[in-house]
Amino acid sequence: MAKLLYSFTMSVDGFIAGAGGDMSWLRDHVGTPNPIAERLVPQIGALLIGARTHRGDDPNRGTDKEGPFSGAWHGPMFVLTHHAPDVPEQGVTYVGDLDSAVAQAGAAAGDGYVNILGADVAKQCLEAGTLDEILVFVAPVLLGDGTRMFHHPGGTNVKLERIAESGAPNATGIWLRVVR
Repeated sequence: MAKLLYSFTMSVDGFIAGAGGDMSWLRDHVGTPNPIAERLVPQIGALLIGARTHRGDDPNRGTDKEGPFSGAWHGPMFVLTHHAPDVPEQGVTYVGDLDSAVAQAGAAAGDGYVNILGADVAKQCLEAGTLDEILVFVAPVLLGDGTRMFHHPGGTNVKLERIAESGAPNATGIWLRVVR
């Protein structure tokens, strides 16, 4: 049975995208060997992507590293959206509600991970009790503004348990399990 994993690179001040959704800052912080990242990609069976993330800025657009995980991953993608495009994109399934998206992505992933891309989808999965793990790469940069990794007005207390960690010159990886 597939596990839901939210993986992302974050600035030290907690942003996964810069102001206006800018992802260009990532160019300086990805691509260096990192044992955790190298272990993750072959374990992914499907992606569950938020609509804004899917439409968003790929820091590698126009290069041979364009696409998920710098072009290293190919497979089924499920985009959670209320507005599917008139012309479907090959390899992408558009799903209108979270439960269906999680079920379809889980079925496609088999025993692999459903890797979540997008802060809002990850937050929805966390609140629904379906998020199993979080993998964060902390990049040595301060962005000052943008999209937060997790934002819960009024606060919350989500307990996490460390599974693994590794260091690399451009980002430190920390793999965590959501404690239920």
